[in-house]
Amino acid sequence: MLVTMEILLNAKCFQRLAISGFMRAFHRDYRRAIPQNFSNYESMKQDFKLEIPEYFNFAKDVLDQWTNKEKAGQRPSNPAFWWIDENGDEVKWSFEELGSLSRRFANILTEACSLEKGDRVIVILPKIPEWWLANVACLRTGTIIIPGTTQLTQKDIFYRLQSSKAKCIITDDTLAPAVDAVAPKCEYLHSRLIVSQNSREGWGNLKEMIKHASDSHACVKTKHDETMAIYFTSGTTGPPKMIGHTHSSFGLGLSVNGRFWLDLTPLDVMWNTSDTGWAKSAWSSVFSPWIQGACVFAHHLPRFESASILQTLSTFPITVFCSAPTAYRMLVQSDMSSYKFKSLKHCVSAGEPINPEVIEQWRNRTGLDIYEGYGQTETVLICGNFKGMKIKPGSMGKPSPAFDVKILDESGNILPPEQEGDIGIQVLPNRPFGLFTHYIDDPSKTASTLRGNFYVTGDRGYMDKDGYLWFVARSDDVILSSGYRIGPFEVESALMEHPSVVESAVVSSPDPIRGEVVKAFIVLNPDYKSHDQEQLKKEIQEHVKKTTAPYKYPRKVEFIQELPKTISGKIKRNELRKKEWKTI
Repeated sequence: MLVTMEILLNAKCFQRLAISGFMRAFHRDYRRAIPQNFSNYESMKQDFKLEIPEYFNFAKDVLDQWTNKEKAGQRPSNPAFWWIDENGDEVKWSFEELGSLSRRFANILTEACSLEKGDRVIVILPKIPEWWLANVACLRTGTIIIPGTTQLTQKDIFYRLQSSKAKCIITDDTLAPAVDAVAPKCEYLHSRLIVSQNSREGWGNLKEMIKHASDSHACVKTKHDETMAIYFTSGTTGPPKMIGHTHSSFGLGLSVNGRFWLDLTPLDVMWNTSDTGWAKSAWSSVFSPWIQGACVFAHHLPRFESASILQTLSTFPITVFCSAPTAYRMLVQSDMSSYKFKSLKHCVSAGEPINPEVIEQWRNRTGLDIYEGYGQTETVLICGNFKGMKIKPGSMGKPSPAFDVKILDESGNILPPEQEGDIGIQVLPNRPFGLFTHYIDDPSKTASTLRGNFYVTGDRGYMDKDGYLWFVARSDDVILSSGYRIGPFEVESALMEHPSVVESAVVSSPDPIRGEVVKAFIVLNPDYKSHDQEQLKKEIQEHVKKTTAPYKYPRKVEFIQELPKTISGKIKRNELRKKEWKTI
């Protein structure tokens, strides 16, 4: 698959980018796991190739091309975007309507907010249509989008504004007060946009502004290797790091996800349940489906409810469903007997390992397998289970066409099958395009991920004799809970602000629903040892919820006399973690 600027701009050849095998999509036997866009894994891996153009902009070179195909009657009458909420409200846009509204939004950024190409924009919105418009508007203006979860606290927002030097922030009524509280201390911030039915002093009201903005806007010219987005990701030490992605790393790189792992065509309706603050939403709610001309479906729910998810899957013509293993675990515990999923034909999962038992239960109740994929904020799909492949329950599948994936020893040597080591991606002599550029303002962190000719993911695993990858554990202390990535440093810092805590260590602990949860081992201040222990645990938990994002709070708390430490005084989190996991 060749992609050059000429190919992208040529209507006939553009079809090759996204909809090879398009006619096969009319086949109605959805239950059969027959690939629509490739023959088999071997041919997919062998034939895949991308030649990156010097200039590339996803809005102009992909979205606007789908608009042209719509106008020419060369795309099915499937929406580009389909949104519902719990109140029964509904929004449907064609690619042409998406283009018009996003150009209006782009004019607001450049005119009302005086933003220029390369300026940074923090977007903290729930799953509402304006979140998608913000993504496309930033692409059109060449501004750099920085998504954030709506669970961020005032402290989190301040840190992100200061670290990123963002000039604009876009949010809603819920978080506007937190932004107002820190804005005077943020010297770079000069524009605030709010999605609200009401006006707010110091803020531009996006709903009103978009009504009056012009939909005439010329997309800026962006080089493929210019920064397109920044994601904050948690690590084991220090505050969250900034990860930079380019216009090509996601805009072209995620064709691997959309074309092969998700196996999408313009007839598909794709529903991904990921939080808008995470890179997974860029993966499966923006780039992957729209590269393929598929419909992005979104359901704005205030909280995860199994009954609502199952009802939506059975009511709407959703053909491809993506969610975290936690969601699948909760869904299979529900009574699914009354639901019929007539349109659903492909289910995928990512974010954390999924239990083989859950895959089996889902298959028994839906007739569909769950195709697990593995990647990071730093990458596109690293490996996955693809249609037509034998699924080995518990395996992450085989390497995606985007990367040459190996298992490495501590010196960077490639290990033979069945030997555990670090999962690595070859980056020399030729760096793959679906990889982040660097950790912004942190050269030492960037350098630490390189080992010989490889980028080291920080995860450990092994490859079996058939080429399947198996996840063993993270080589750092990051906790993956319900699809959220949580660094122990952030939680421990919040704990230390409580007067009862002398010191603490945070590790992962097994959980039947969430896979793993945050557990805090706490050494108490002597003055608090006589307090009611259960009440104190609840008080500490509430404190953490208020101090940092609520999803990070320790669901388990254990008071201990002292923490295990090395001779140099470093906390041995690995020892505590092993203690938690050896009981299962």
